[in-house]
Amino acid sequence: MPQSPQDSDAPADEDAAPPATPLRAPREGVPPLLTSAAEVAAFAARLAEGTGPVAVDTERASGYRYSGRAYVVQLRRTGAGSALIDPTGAGPLDALARALNPLEWVLHSADQDLPCLAEIGLRPAALFDTELAGRLLNQGKVNLAAMVEREFGLLLAKQHGAADWSRRPLPADWLNYAALDVELLVELRDALAERLRAQGKAEWARQEFEHIRTAPPPAPRPDRWRKTSGIHKVRGRRRLAAVRAMWTARDTLAESLDRAPGRVLPDSAIVEAARADPATVGELRALTVFGGPRQRKRSALWLGALAEARALPDSALPPQRPAGGVPPAGRWPAARPEAADRLAATREAVAAVAEAHDLPAENVLEPKVLRELCWDGSENPSGDGTGAGPAARIDALLHAAGARDWQRALTAEALAAAFRQHAGH
Repeated sequence: MPQSPQDSDAPADEDAAPPATPLRAPREGVPPLLTSAAEVAAFAARLAEGTGPVAVDTERASGYRYSGRAYVVQLRRTGAGSALIDPTGAGPLDALARALNPLEWVLHSADQDLPCLAEIGLRPAALFDTELAGRLLNQGKVNLAAMVEREFGLLLAKQHGAADWSRRPLPADWLNYAALDVELLVELRDALAERLRAQGKAEWARQEFEHIRTAPPPAPRPDRWRKTSGIHKVRGRRRLAAVRAMWTARDTLAESLDRAPGRVLPDSAIVEAARADPATVGELRALTVFGGPRQRKRSALWLGALAEARALPDSALPPQRPAGGVPPAGRWPAARPEAADRLAATREAVAAVAEAHDLPAENVLEPKVLRELCWDGSENPSGDGTGAGPAARIDALLHAAGARDWQRALTAEALAAAFRQHAGH
């Protein structure tokens, strides 16, 4: 009978990492949720007396609410300790902003948290993003739990990340979870900063952090209704118009209720209704979901949206595929084969740069930027008639697309060589 690993006399792997230790509670205990302006002002005074950067995190209710607002803000600074703040109940956060905004903030995946913090007047003077630092160090798994375990040998529980943080009162274990998210962020920042310096990547990281810190709010995405899950099953422009009309009606209602759109009506129901095109209450309620008590009350809303799509003139129907922009790369070989060849060549060039510098390729140059560079043959970087060399022309195009200085320095020559090679074919 084969031996189990426990029965084997083979020696243990001496290089194996010791088992991680669960991090069960903050070192100073779980702080209370601050819900008044006076409580927040008192912590702001302590924060101002602390030293070094401040760890910052938020908890939202994205799967439950329409808005992306913060329902809890977590802070921790040496000398000040940790705080959990309820920005929905504490009133204006002017005192906190005066103490917090001049500091360096440490966040994990900062672009997820900065917008909702800006909504309540909190904006950092400097930034360190631990997730992005991990990517620049090519660490593989860069979620906070994985990085804390790798760096400190501690297990960080993540069981409440997708919870409804808008509920009140918040359970004690949720508050414990929220406080742990900032417990080790500053220590993690220090360890990652040292590695970035050792690998010669500190300046690259600084540019990346500043790019995130100063990025404007994203422009509204056109045709958001086309992201409806299952829309690929809908055929015909009028059926697509039905998806658009129902999506718009749902979005308006969800915003008024401050409820996540999927909780107002699932995408699958929109797709089913668009394909079936019911014209009466009975036909609508015979469909999955629409016969339930909540949707029965909204039958007129959904039937009105479908009737609106049915009445549109052909000229007002949406195209089967969105017009303009760069299409998905999978469609390039048929639509523009020369662009597909350019993309393949430049991807190889970027991959070689990434390997040489121990970086993920997507951090060397964002895939979207590379696709835009390769798609439009009218902007041929190999020569534009101005006298600028190929590398200079590519550098200008990368700059216009938002690439950082360090990315342009690493890639412009390599991309120019790839374009020259492609042109030679």
